[in-house]
Amino acid sequence: MIKHLSWFAAVAVLFGATPVMAATNSGLRAASSADLTGAPAVRERTQVNYEKYTTRTSTKTYDQADAKNIYYTQPANRSELYRQYGDTSNVNVRTTRAETYRGELRRKYYLAHPFFQPTKGKFGSVTDLSYNMNSYDLALTPVENGYISDPNGKWDMSQISIKEDFSFGITDRVAILAMARFDISDYKFDWAVAPDDSMDDSGLNLFGLGLQWRFADTEKWIATASAYYQYQNDISNNVVLDLKAGYKVSSSTIYGLVRGWYLNFDEPSYGNGVTGKTENGKEATFFLAYNTDADNTFYVEGGLGVFSVLDEDWTLNLEAILGNYDWHNQASLKAAIGWQPNDWFALNLYGKMALWDSANGKELSFWQTDDVDGVFRRMGTANLDNYSEATIGLQAIFMF
Repeated sequence: MIKHLSWFAAVAVLFGATPVMAATNSGLRAASSADLTGAPAVRERTQVNYEKYTTRTSTKTYDQADAKNIYYTQPANRSELYRQYGDTSNVNVRTTRAETYRGELRRKYYLAHPFFQPTKGKFGSVTDLSYNMNSYDLALTPVENGYISDPNGKWDMSQISIKEDFSFGITDRVAILAMARFDISDYKFDWAVAPDDSMDDSGLNLFGLGLQWRFADTEKWIATASAYYQYQNDISNNVVLDLKAGYKVSSSTIYGLVRGWYLNFDEPSYGNGVTGKTENGKEATFFLAYNTDADNTFYVEGGLGVFSVLDEDWTLNLEAILGNYDWHNQASLKAAIGWQPNDWFALNLYGKMALWDSANGKELSFWQTDDVDGVFRRMGTANLDNYSEATIGLQAIFMF
């Protein structure tokens, strides 16, 4: 059985959500990390008890019990201290009793933060369950003197992924990363007339190891660098670099990011394909090639994001990305809302979708097993349209 490699399976899955670590994320970005000591602080109302206070018109000193939770303030209108011009025969002292509160800042590690990473001696875990979709329309044109009885179709992929990102803080600034992903996928070429070409595939398809370094963390700035290796089963060996830098504003962090992938493919061609049986029982393959001369390639993307604390337990993360992924370019938007009731557990619901993709209008080659002689050969070109890609997922994040 030939391993299918769609853009979504080969690339978008690499970017997924998260964040974590976070991401983002599913996919390669799961290695995001952060110094949450620099995360936006949360204002907390704290009642303050004053031990002693002395009134302005008496020498009596109040003990702690008498003065609990109160203090005396200067009258709003000072002239009302006295009845009239200098007449002190009957002094009227006005006092105002009021409770007082003092706002204090309390640090909280927001586990869905795009810069999250565990501190020294602690573990971080992000379990990411996601549903991924990818589709586009196909219009086939045969090679010269060729013939196609059913030239119109649609590629459709649906996938459920379970990804685990695990990290350990070697120091407060350096963490080691490990990741794995299990996919349950359904691939289908839906033809207008002919029967669909489809197949299912499932398995443990991704493994990775790496390091994260938080090299800057001040009152206003935070920055991290990550490097890791990933193996994508039957597809490629990947080396990934990830850089993030953020500026802290009030209860938000505004950040930029740059990621780069070096992919070394197992085979020189990659794309979408299905393998099945013909009516006479012979094995046949239909393959849409994204690139037929790609022993290795580079992907790169960059973007801007903002992470905000909405409430002590609720967070919001928005991220806009523009990337070049070898055979096409894409602009995407990701949004996530997180709930964290304590310092060690959080839930992060996220969604991501492609807003624009240069795949629309592209001409790709397609290959097929010849029904006559059984030879696998190039049969023509396919024009792509209505490209669509989206992910929705839920992350359970722990630090212990």
